Amino acid sequence: MKMKKVNLNKKYWEKRYNNDKANWNAGTITPPLKFYIDQLRNKKIDILVLGTGHGHELHYLFQQGFKNITGIDFTNQAALQTAKEVSDFPLDKIVLGDFFEHVGEYDLILEQTFFCSLPRGKRREYAEKIHGLLKKGGKLAGVLFDCEFDGEEPPYGGNKEEYEKLFSASMTIKVLETAYNSIKPRSGRELFVIIEK
Repeated sequence: MKMKKVNLNKKYWEKRYNNDKANWNAGTITPPLKFYIDQLRNKKIDILVLGTGHGHELHYLFQQGFKNITGIDFTNQAALQTAKEVSDFPLDKIVLGDFFEHVGEYDLILEQTFFCSLPRGKRREYAEKIHGLLKKGGKLAGVLFDCEFDGEEPPYGGNKEEYEKLFSASMTIKVLETAYNSIKPRSGRELFVIIEK
């Protein structure tokens, strides 16, 4: 049976957030990202948060004193929802646009459920774009799913072997291991990654 093609554009994501179908919203920053951010000492590094969503990572970075932070998303619908409840949410740090057209140079790019929202055919382009956005010695860090999902809409899964092949072509994989501190619904299904340019 042929699966229906889903157009994952701005309109799709706005509709999904408005219909409250962004069911991967954990409600707060998740432990793997929090613990990684907590060990960063240089607050001046340039950081990009992919697929801002509700903005939990962006807000946590802001609270911890990181100033050179940027979030990118097709829509700020979810972030606006969160900002209503969080008085100091840094909405001015969000760039509305297409990740694949984004221009910049970053020391660190944070990944949390953005990769899994992309069509599988865009994964090679994602890896190439990450390489292009990172400064020399810069890192991609975060979590990737180590499981498959049913259905024709995101999230889409993946596995360790796929990621090794995808990223080792142009970057160095420093860490690619099962996250020990995932939230309960994702326990055993996430890989923590640190990949360096």
